[in-house]
This record gives sequence, structure tokens and C-alpha cells, in this order.
Amino acid sequence: MSKTTISTLLKMKQDGQKFTAITAYDASFAKLFDDEGAQVLLIGDSLGMVLQGGDDTLAVTMDDMVYHTRCVARGANQALVIADLPFMSYATPDQACQNAARLMAAGARMVKLEGGDWLCDTVRQLTRNGVPVCGHMGLTPQSVHVFGGFKVQGRDEFQAQEIYRQALALQEAGIQLLVLECVPVALAERISKALRIPVIGIGAGPVTDGQVLVMHDAFGITSGYTPKFTKNFLAETGELRAAVRLYIKEVAEGTFPGPEHCFN
Repeated sequence: MSKTTISTLLKMKQDGQKFTAITAYDASFAKLFDDEGAQVLLIGDSLGMVLQGGDDTLAVTMDDMVYHTRCVARGANQALVIADLPFMSYATPDQACQNAARLMAAGARMVKLEGGDWLCDTVRQLTRNGVPVCGHMGLTPQSVHVFGGFKVQGRDEFQAQEIYRQALALQEAGIQLLVLECVPVALAERISKALRIPVIGIGAGPVTDGQVLVMHDAFGITSGYTPKFTKNFLAETGELRAAVRLYIKEVAEGTFPGPEHCFN
């Protein structure tokens, strides 16, 4: 089986094939997900919540991300490995390049950053220096205190138009993937159809080109709060590998996420 690259995902989008992403934080789970056929592994700064027990992702450091990226990269043979740039690690283009270089050296093949068109110069600088970039719009967890909590974004027409416009701007600046989190299905569909690049949804309905879940959510491991857009695949299968296979299968078939996981 050949390695998944951004070209692989782009062809899948063009062919109308859905792809699966899942977060990973260590070599063992990375190998499990890789063996079962997940196309993308994301080392998310979500580790600040699911591994470190924080209320948000803001305390995650570059050292944390480098360590977990190195672990995941050692377990992944086929999947595309993407690593988050954590809170305030890309405040300037130069800072973004320095920190992205650390993640790439640790084994990432792409970095992800959160925000809109104010990041266009940063995206251009990263891509000029050979760093592939994944954008992240909608609910961006690093801005949770600006939003006043973890809330659906893009429900009013002005905000929806801004997310749409800025997604196009980021594409023109050079992002090669876009994550859309917690936005209405209609907006996710509009953006997915308008962009040439693949769009990955989480809480954005089944209309995006791919789906991503935090691994703990996919296995029903929560600290008391279960997001609407998640599904416990382990409860249906009783075995980790079977749960991953079911997740990949339902994404490919377009049956996950279902209506009960979507926002309107």
C-alpha cells in the first residue's frame, strides 16, 4: 500500500471518495489506525484536554507537540501525519516557520493552524519554506475565550459569509487542506464545493471530503461531556480494531456523521 499524500487526498476529493482522519498521540495507536487504513493521523493540541486533563487546549506547548509528533510518526507507515501548531506558536510568520520546522523534523508531513485570512502571510511564508499547511476554521478551540465557549460558528448570514470568504482567501494563500469544525451543514457543503482543496469536517455534517474525530470520542472515553458530533464506535463493536474499521467504513459510505451529529 502506498503512502497517503496530499495528492492522494486531492484525487479522492475529485473522485468523490470520502477519507478518514483520527487523532493520535502515541506510536501504538498510530500503528493501529495506520494498519486499519485511516488516511490521516492528526496530532491535535486536543491532547491538552484528553491527555493532560485541561479545560481547553491553551496550555499545550511546542515541546508537548514535538514529543507526541515524534511518537506518532514512529508508528505511522502509510497515513499522512499532520501536527497542530499550538496556541501562540505562530503569532508571526517567522515564529510559525521556526516552530513548524520543529514539527516537521519530528516527523510531521504537514502542520495545522487555526484562524482566518489574517494568517495568509504566514501560510505563504510557510509554503515558500517547504511546509505544507492545513487550515482550521469555524470553531477554533484556541479562540475559545474569544467565542465565549465551545459554540457553533457560522449560523448567522454575516458570519457564514466571512467564513466562506476567508476559506477561499486561505486557499489562495496556499493551504492544501482545510478543517471545518462545528459549522452548519449548508455552510460546510458550500465551502467544500467551492474549494479545490480537500475539506475535513468535524461537526460539519457528511458533506465534506473527509471526517476527523478525536480518538477518545470515537471510543467513548470522555470526562463527562460528549460532543454532539461524536459517535462511540467501540460500543457497537466491542473491540478497538473493529471500531476503527467501522468508523472508516461509515465515513466512506457517507453514513457517518448522521443527522443526529449535525448542526443546522
